[in-house]
Amino acid sequence: MKLKTKLKKWAPALLIAFCFVGATVYAAEPGKPAKLPLEPIYEAEFYGNPASPISSAVAIPAGVATFHTSGTVPPVLNKAGKTVYERYGDTKTQGIGVLKEIEKQLKEQGLTIKDVVYLRVYLVADAAKGNKIDYTGWFDAYAQFFDNKSNPVKTARSTVGVAGLVNPDWLIEIEAVAVYPKLHNQD
Repeated sequence: MKLKTKLKKWAPALLIAFCFVGATVYAAEPGKPAKLPLEPIYEAEFYGNPASPISSAVAIPAGVATFHTSGTVPPVLNKAGKTVYERYGDTKTQGIGVLKEIEKQLKEQGLTIKDVVYLRVYLVADAAKGNKIDYTGWFDAYAQFFDNKSNPVKTARSTVGVAGLVNPDWLIEIEAVAVYPKLHNQD
């Protein structure tokens, strides 16, 4: 049998095997087996390294409603400002502004920032930081809302560097997913 024919024959099995191996390696932290809920869960459960400011995964109970925000962008601080920093602020300031806007959206739905389980964050390079993405500024903004004394929740999170956003003054845009609390007696 020719090599090409053999590859076609075994490709699906190899792909499936690779996916299972990759998923297993990714899902479990070194030295820790992946934790799966064995009993029904009533609230979102967060998994991952306790020392990390974010969760590596979140389990959401069956039948629980979620609330997803669209990309939320920074509020204008000063319309008359001549620079991006006067109009919107740096990455940290913009991040704080966006998270406050998300808090408002959550409140309108009867939710709080403590109900957020996932964030997808888009960051743009900052000219004032040598055209580099200001991850530290974003992480500092995040720390004011999550993984702290007033809110111990550590969301699962993706932080992605992008070439640009709709408005060239925006350095950050955030999407959030929150979970409506499920009461124990509602099973």
